Amino acid sequence: MNVLLYSEIPVLLKKPKIFFSIKPRSLLFSTLTGENPPFYIPSLSVKLASSLENCSDTNSLKKLHACILTRGLEHDSSLGSKLLNSYAKFDLLAESKWIFHRISDRDFSIWNPTFVGYFRAFHYDEVLGLYVELKRRSIGIYGAAVTFTVKSCGVLGDLKFGRAVHLDAVKLGLNTDENVGSSLVKLYSERAAIGNAAKVFDEITERDVVVYTVMISGYAQGGDRYAYEAFRVAHEMQRENIEPNRVTLVSLLQAASSMGALQEGNAVHGYALRRGIDCSNDVFVTTLMDMYIKCGVPDKATAVFVNTRTRSIGSWNALIGGYLRLGQSLEALELFVQMMTENHKPDLIAIANGLSSCGDRQYLRGGKSLHAYILRAGCKLDLVATTTLMDMYSKCNCVIQAEAVFDRTERKDVVLFNVMIAGYLQNRLPNQAVKLFHEMLRMGFQPNISTIISVLSAVSDLKDAIQGNGIHGFLLKRGLQSNTELANQLVEMYARCGVIKSARQVFDRIEHKDVVSWTSAIMGHVNNGEAEEAVLLFHLMQREKINPDSITLVGLLQAIAQLGCLSFARETHGCVHQLLSVQKDTHLVNSLIIAYSRCGDLSAARLLFERMPERDLASWNTMISAYGAHGDCVQALNLFNQMRKDEIEPDNYTFTSLLSACSHSGSLAEGLSIFRLMIEEHTVVPTDEHFGCMVDLLSRGGRLEEAYHLLNHAPLRENASALGAFLASCMVHRNAKMGETAGRQLLDLEPGNPSAYGLVSNLYAGQEKWEEVAQMGTMAKEKGLKRVSGRSIIEYTV
Repeated sequence: MNVLLYSEIPVLLKKPKIFFSIKPRSLLFSTLTGENPPFYIPSLSVKLASSLENCSDTNSLKKLHACILTRGLEHDSSLGSKLLNSYAKFDLLAESKWIFHRISDRDFSIWNPTFVGYFRAFHYDEVLGLYVELKRRSIGIYGAAVTFTVKSCGVLGDLKFGRAVHLDAVKLGLNTDENVGSSLVKLYSERAAIGNAAKVFDEITERDVVVYTVMISGYAQGGDRYAYEAFRVAHEMQRENIEPNRVTLVSLLQAASSMGALQEGNAVHGYALRRGIDCSNDVFVTTLMDMYIKCGVPDKATAVFVNTRTRSIGSWNALIGGYLRLGQSLEALELFVQMMTENHKPDLIAIANGLSSCGDRQYLRGGKSLHAYILRAGCKLDLVATTTLMDMYSKCNCVIQAEAVFDRTERKDVVLFNVMIAGYLQNRLPNQAVKLFHEMLRMGFQPNISTIISVLSAVSDLKDAIQGNGIHGFLLKRGLQSNTELANQLVEMYARCGVIKSARQVFDRIEHKDVVSWTSAIMGHVNNGEAEEAVLLFHLMQREKINPDSITLVGLLQAIAQLGCLSFARETHGCVHQLLSVQKDTHLVNSLIIAYSRCGDLSAARLLFERMPERDLASWNTMISAYGAHGDCVQALNLFNQMRKDEIEPDNYTFTSLLSACSHSGSLAEGLSIFRLMIEEHTVVPTDEHFGCMVDLLSRGGRLEEAYHLLNHAPLRENASALGAFLASCMVHRNAKMGETAGRQLLDLEPGNPSAYGLVSNLYAGQEKWEEVAQMGTMAKEKGLKRVSGRSIIEYTV
C-alpha cells in the first residue's frame, strides 16, 4: 500500500507539481470499497490539521487547501473549519465564506468553530452577520453562538443588537447559562447599563468565578456610585465558597481606587498575600500601586514597587504617573531619571510622564535632553506624547519651541490646538491664542469646552469686549449657552472687560448656578467698584443655600473693605472661622486682616496676624500695609525688623508699604533710610510706586526741589499720582512756580480728569489768580467734566 508519511507534507508543499502527480492508491481503495483505509486518511487529516494551525503565510495556506482538494478531503468538517478560520486569520474573508457555505448546509457542526474563528480573527461584524444567517436558516440558536455574538457587540459598542440577542437568549432559556450570562453582563457593564447587567447576573443559576468576576469588574468600572457594590458581590461570592482569582482581585482594587477606600484596598492586598496569589503579575502590581496612590498613600505604592522582583515599564509608569497626579513632580522626575539610569527603554507613556515632570518643574534642560533622546531613538510620538512635549516647552517659557512642535505635527486634533492655545496664555500672549482659535475654525476643527474657556480667558486678558461678544454669539448658535462652566467664564470675561451689565445678564440666565457662578459674579462687581451689589449677591447666595468657598469669601471681604463696614467684617469673620476649621487658608486670613484694617479695627487685624500658625510673605506685607494706612510708622518698621530676623526676604510690595507708611506719618529720615536699604542691601530695583512714595515723602517734608528732581526721573514723567501729590505739597508750602509747572504737566497727562483741573484751580485760588481759576472752570466745562461728590456710608442694611 502506498502510504503517505507525515514527513512528506512539508516537502510536497515546496514541490506542488510532484505532489499533484502522485496517484494515491489508498484513495482508490476508499472509492472502491467505501471504507476508510486503515492508516492513510486519518494520518493525513491529522497532519494537515496541524499544518493549518501552524501556517504562517497565505501562499502556504493556499497550497494546503490545494492538497486537501486533491486528496478528496474537502468534505472533512474538521479540516474545513480549520481552513476557514485560517483564511479569516489572514483577512481572506471571501475564501473563508466560500468554504463555510459549501460545508454549512450539510454539516451543522461547522457553525460553532466559524463563530469562534471569526471572533478570534477580530471580524466582529462577520460574527453578527453569521448570527443573522443562523436565525434566517432556522437551524437553531445555541449558547456558543449567543456568547460570541454578544462579545462581538461589546467590542463594536452595538448595544441595540446586543439587546436583540439577549431577547433571543431569554426566549430560549439561554440567559441562565453562565457563559451567555457573563458575556451579557460584560456587554451591559461596558455600555454603562449597570442595572441591566445586575438583572442578568441575578438570572444566572450556576455562577462560577468568571461570572462573579465579570459582575465585580462591571461595578468597579461604574465609578464611585457602584464601587461598594463590587465588594458586596465579592462577599456573596465568598459565601458561595468560590475563591476569587487574580482578575477578581484586580477588579476589587480598581473599585477601592475609585472610591478612595484604603481599608478595603489593604484587605484585598492582604488576601492576595495570605492565599499565595501571584502578586508579581504586572497588571496586579500596577493596579495595586494605583490604588495606594489614589488613596493618598504613595509611600505604600513605592514599597510595593521596591519589593517587586522584576519591574516592568508598566510598573514604572504607574508609580511616576501616580506622583504626577498627586502634584509631586519632583519625586516623579527623580523616579524617571532612576528608570533611565537602570537602562529601561521608555515607551510613549513613560516619555509623556518624563516630559510632564520636566514641565511641572520648569526643568528645561531635562526636557530638552528627553526631546533629544526621542529624536536619536527615532521614536514616533503619538498625539499624547506630542501634546506633552508642547506643554513642557510652554511651561518652561519656550513658546517658540512649542510652536515648532505644533507646526511639525501633521495630524492635528482639537486637543493639540487646546494645548497650544493654553501655551500662549501661560506665556502671556493672548493675541496669538485668539489668532490660533480663528485658524482652528478655518481648518474645520470644532472647538470643545476647554477651547472656548481658554479663548474667553485670552479675551479677558485683552479686555476685548467685542471679541468676547463674538465668541458669545458663537456659543448661542451652537446651543452651548446653557453649559454652566462656559457661562461662568462668560461672566468673568465680561466683568474683566468692564461690561458688568452684560456679565450680570449672563449670570441671571444661568439655570444651574454653582459656587463658581456666584463667585464670578461677586468678584465682577467688586472689581468694577460695585461693592454693595457684591454684598447683596452674597446674601442671595446664602438664601439659595450655596456654601461659599475660600475664593467667594475673599471676594466678599474685598467688597467689605471697599465699603468700610465693620459690622459686615465681623459677620463674615464667623463664616471664615468656620471654613478655616476645615482647611488652612493663609490667603483668606490675609484678606480678613485687610478688611479689618480698612474698616478701622487695627487691633483685630493685629490679633489675627499674631495668631496665624503659618505666615507667608503676603501676610507680613498685609500687616505692614495696615500699619502704614493707619499712620503707625513705628509699628510698621518694628514688624519689618522682626520679619528680617525671621529671615523672610522682603519684596517690592514690602518696601512700597514701608515707604507709604513713612510718607503718611511724615517720617522723612526713616523713609530715606528704607529707600537706601532697599537698593543697597536687598538689591531691589525701584519701581514707579517706590519713586512715587519718595516724591510724596520729600514733598510732605518740604524738600520740594529734591522731590521735583526725582519727579523728572524718566519713569515718573507720566505718573499722575506722583504729580498730584507734588502739586498738593506745592500748595501747602506755597511754591507757586513749581506748582504751576507740575499743574501743566498734570493737565497734559490727564486732560479728561476733573480732579486735575480742581487741583490746578485750587493752586491759582491760593495765589488769588481768579482769572486763571475761571479759565480752569471754563476748560473743564467745555470738556463736559464734573466733580464727583464724595459720600460716606454710616449705616448699610440689606
